[in-house]
Amino acid sequence: MERSRTIPVGVVVERKKLDNPWQDYSWSAVSVIVGAPEVTEWKLLDKAEGVEHFHAATLQLTLYRGETEAYKVNLAGTPSVYVVLRQNDDPESEFDVVPFLATASAYESQDYLDSGEEIVDAVPMPEGLIAWVQDFCDQHHEDEVFVKRKRSDHRREQDKFARRPRVDGSRDRSGRRRLV
Repeated sequence: MERSRTIPVGVVVERKKLDNPWQDYSWSAVSVIVGAPEVTEWKLLDKAEGVEHFHAATLQLTLYRGETEAYKVNLAGTPSVYVVLRQNDDPESEFDVVPFLATASAYESQDYLDSGEEIVDAVPMPEGLIAWVQDFCDQHHEDEVFVKRKRSDHRREQDKFARRPRVDGSRDRSGRRRLV
């Protein structure tokens, strides 16, 4: 039985011109292209006034057998592909971010959001990809059985507290009562 399943997805990134003295552009992932070919450099897909869409990268979206609960949580709401964008370390690049990860796991995306270092965008999951993820979950998801914990005998718990020190009538040098 397969442990994981992978499909290539192209990441479409939007660059929007800002009227801001500290930042020239805002960056966000806006969609994914299922089965997109590999790209070696960013390809301009669409250009409007102040807004450009690029096919920035093709990433592997991988589903893992142990993560099916997270995929089901994602599918239960608005199905999304979570795209993580990281700061581009190349000073000569005109692009401030690079696509780092595409995932269908709501829990994994939350981990990247917690760091505050990356941009995480939820983009709509295409219909074919929804069916692909749902099929994987149907094959591999196993509900965890709830096991109620057993309580300890309350009399044993009371015995722990029953052995408290007793106070003797005599006092020590500082005038406090002595414990026996």
